[in-house]
Amino acid sequence: MNGKAPLVVVGDALLDRDLTGRADRLAPDAPVPVVDDYGERTRPGGAALTAYLAARDGREVTLVAGVGDDSASRELRRLLTPWVTLVPLPLTGPLPEKSRVLAADRPVARLDRGSGRACEATDRAREVVRAAPAVLVSDYGRGTADVLRDVLAARPPLLWDPHPRGGPPVPGTRLVTPAEKEALALAPDGATPRRDLAAAARSAAALVRHWKAAAVAVTLGARGALLSYGEHPLLVPASAVHHGDSCGAGDRFAATAAGLLADGALVGEAVEAAVAAATDFVGAGGAGALPRPDAVPPPADGDDPFALADRIRTAHGTVVAAGGCFDLLHAGHVGLLQAARGLGDCLVVCVNSDASVRRRKGAGRPVNPLADRVRVLRALACVDAVAVFDEDTPERLLADLRPDVWVKGGDYAAADLPEAALLEEWGGQAVLLPYLDGRSSTRMLERAAEGTR
Repeated sequence: MNGKAPLVVVGDALLDRDLTGRADRLAPDAPVPVVDDYGERTRPGGAALTAYLAARDGREVTLVAGVGDDSASRELRRLLTPWVTLVPLPLTGPLPEKSRVLAADRPVARLDRGSGRACEATDRAREVVRAAPAVLVSDYGRGTADVLRDVLAARPPLLWDPHPRGGPPVPGTRLVTPAEKEALALAPDGATPRRDLAAAARSAAALVRHWKAAAVAVTLGARGALLSYGEHPLLVPASAVHHGDSCGAGDRFAATAAGLLADGALVGEAVEAAVAAATDFVGAGGAGALPRPDAVPPPADGDDPFALADRIRTAHGTVVAAGGCFDLLHAGHVGLLQAARGLGDCLVVCVNSDASVRRRKGAGRPVNPLADRVRVLRALACVDAVAVFDEDTPERLLADLRPDVWVKGGDYAAADLPEAALLEEWGGQAVLLPYLDGRSSTRMLERAAEGTR
């Protein structure tokens, strides 16, 4: 077991397709762009994308969704097979497909086809939902949540991602995650043309009461999310604004939040991590930039760093490791780890034990014990696994892990990296990445101490 709770996703699966090319001219018979030399790529969509993203987090995922035997359904089954256990429901027609035409990575048009809806629940699906330790409902308004509503009502889900064409969440759902436009339209007082924080807060509070949900988090795009328990809301801002492809950001938010709730996180903690994950997701290019499902096998061993590294290497991927104490995790740490994850196909964080930190930093350190530091690191979307070492430096751990890339913060000099020579033994590379200027756990503690005098 990797320490991450299994997750059952109940919802409407789609097949997404991107047709991407270049557009340098308009058609002679109409003022529309001509997309030349386009390539085609398919990926899971709808609830299938949510399930796929949760599985890429190293989680055991089961998807209950309408999937038939048409060509789109067969392609979706192929894409999901290495990652997700599929429990299919019968469809009334072909699986819905959404095809985007893009030029220079910008959407030009969208083509939809397939009217299939989940038409009935099977005994197997009911059994899976009843036995699930944690359930996420990804409702795209195509029947899956409706045919299983009685089972879901008997054991309310951790998270419900609603759709205007779908039914309401069942009472008792722990967290409902409508987008801003959806929240304004679904609120009992109806749609409002206003799209500001006050309107979102009123809608969220009204929906908590109307849906009898424990909490509602309205996703606000680049502004983050607004979390309401029915009264004064909590605004969770995004750490950065990205102008890339936002396709799939809501699914990334839902998969992260539901996974953390399943692991025992508080609702506020889950929403904060989900905002960060969705922000990073958009910054990395959105759903269109996801690795192909068949490119690297799923890290089924999850938080077992050595098994994960072996699987990535077997698939000819790149294993990245980064090290540090990570006491009082700050923006410099997060920026470093996000940049490190972008260098390869997985990121293993090597963290000093409490005894190791104490020897390096002195009495009173660490401020946060190892278990807390590991939990915070694992909650970051950019971290795939965490390994702990008790020595002053991680050479012994690295010799076992054998990463392709070893990353340290830019406050080190090349001469301070004894690991560099070790990496050369197996063809690895040690690199320095810059910290955000002025960020330091030690300086934070010094400032805190000065404030108490």
